Amino acid sequence: METFLRVDVGRKTAVREKVAENYLKVGGRSLTVKLLLNEITPSCEPLGKNNKLIIATGLFAGTGLSSSGRTSIGGKSPLTGTIKESNSGGILADRLARIGIKAVIIEGLPQDDSWHLLKITPHGCSFIPADPYLGMGTYTLCETILTQFPQAAITCIGPAGEKLYSAAAIAITDKEGKPGRFCGRGGLGALMGSKKIKAIIVEGQGKVPLADEEKFKNCRKRYTQLLKDAPSSAAYREFGTAAMVGAVNALSGLPVRNFSQGSFDQAEQIYAESINASIRQRGGEGKITHACMPGCVIGCSNVFPDANGKAIVSPIEYETIGLLGPNLGISSMDVITRLNFLCNDIGLDTIETGAALGVAMEAGVLRFGDGDGAARILEEARRATVLGRVIGNGVVVTAKVFGIINVPAVKGQAMPAYDPRAIKGMGVTYATSAMGADHTAGPTARSPVEHKSPDGQAALSLKMQKLLPIFDCTGLCLFTIGAVAPRLDLVLDLLNARFGWGLDQGWFEKMSVETLKDEKRFNQLAGFTSVHDRLPECFTERPLPELGTVFDVPEEDLDHLVKYE
Repeated sequence: METFLRVDVGRKTAVREKVAENYLKVGGRSLTVKLLLNEITPSCEPLGKNNKLIIATGLFAGTGLSSSGRTSIGGKSPLTGTIKESNSGGILADRLARIGIKAVIIEGLPQDDSWHLLKITPHGCSFIPADPYLGMGTYTLCETILTQFPQAAITCIGPAGEKLYSAAAIAITDKEGKPGRFCGRGGLGALMGSKKIKAIIVEGQGKVPLADEEKFKNCRKRYTQLLKDAPSSAAYREFGTAAMVGAVNALSGLPVRNFSQGSFDQAEQIYAESINASIRQRGGEGKITHACMPGCVIGCSNVFPDANGKAIVSPIEYETIGLLGPNLGISSMDVITRLNFLCNDIGLDTIETGAALGVAMEAGVLRFGDGDGAARILEEARRATVLGRVIGNGVVVTAKVFGIINVPAVKGQAMPAYDPRAIKGMGVTYATSAMGADHTAGPTARSPVEHKSPDGQAALSLKMQKLLPIFDCTGLCLFTIGAVAPRLDLVLDLLNARFGWGLDQGWFEKMSVETLKDEKRFNQLAGFTSVHDRLPECFTERPLPELGTVFDVPEEDLDHLVKYE
């Protein structure tokens, strides 16, 4: 039987609860928003006692289905004040599902200043004093914990989460025990820090029951072959998300020097082909392909090594390359991966932090291209100097402190690595997503459209925004979309075989729209209106130099989209 684990950090209690019927057929992102709508007041203080941190599994967690073990973490965002769900790969959801936990609900505030590790096993949950671990970066922390609990899945925060930075992220270990998977966006690391939980340790290996095991196995076999045969899977396996660098640069959509340009004159140095060439040449611990979850047949990740073959960071993703590379005027992958490692270790979102550093560079705090200076500022964030705290609290705070009006953010959250003046469907998603500028809410960059034209972009974004909750609810990776989206009937068969349900195709549309409306409702109750569903003037009035375009999708199109019709 699936259960919720409800943890009260004030009373130091942890109780397993039967999952209520209205939560049985949702998971992941859809489950987090339903729980938050039902259990907290949306106008609450994000770091106060009334906010809750929800860690939810997808519907396929623990089944061994390829690419289906993503973990969703939700709460009211300390960065934006909106609803927030961020999901990640790694092994956490698989482990929780295998010991019968559908979601962990962390509530309340500690009554003293003591920090804890939360240890979850099939037999119960315990609070372990965390004083020896405070101040540790995520890598040292996980190495230390794994010496005591070698089979554990770990989710944790770094110094940024301890200091309640609005850009603080939550790390999740991969199958090698490395904390390279992040629920990065929205400052959820600060929410975890407010509960004074440094890390959550999950131990135990059970078997997830299948209502119709034979049918599930047959469907899983067809699903796996579908993924293996998909051209998109081959591209991800060879190049990962870094393949987007060349494609987006060709569209003049890269963030360059705080989004002042869309094409980078040194882009070839950061193309996926160049990255792979370096990995192959350096050898050692470097890997072209790496899977973050057991059994994943796509293997979109990589391990980037230094000149001596020692791993610097894994993985190096497109968004990180864009925001810590061209956005800062940096073209060296050695520098970008070093900054990536520091963000991971400190526990900072690379997108938010890269955008904040770009604004600081425009303000003259550093010159564009100064990778050593950027690394020094990240170390200041670790030490909590004034400048470090400014950067650690995100792009909007940084812009206010330094008086910069060109702020690449929506609803307080930094834009990912797609300039909305060149890729206007992404601009629509940034504007209308309940979570602020979020590329995973409705990605349009790979769609075969005229990206710089405003025509049809709202409809395209809506189509993608209605598709994504299906994947976020089930725990399926975004990178299965190319193969799976045309075959949702197979996903439905898998769900029905897993649970013994009798769902039809209409369920996907109903669940997806309900999720979007739940998120919108939360924001409305938190005080957000259509005024917040807009891009800043620096994108609607300042033309992109290469194309001469601004973001000009009509506001009435944006307002109509959020009806989700």
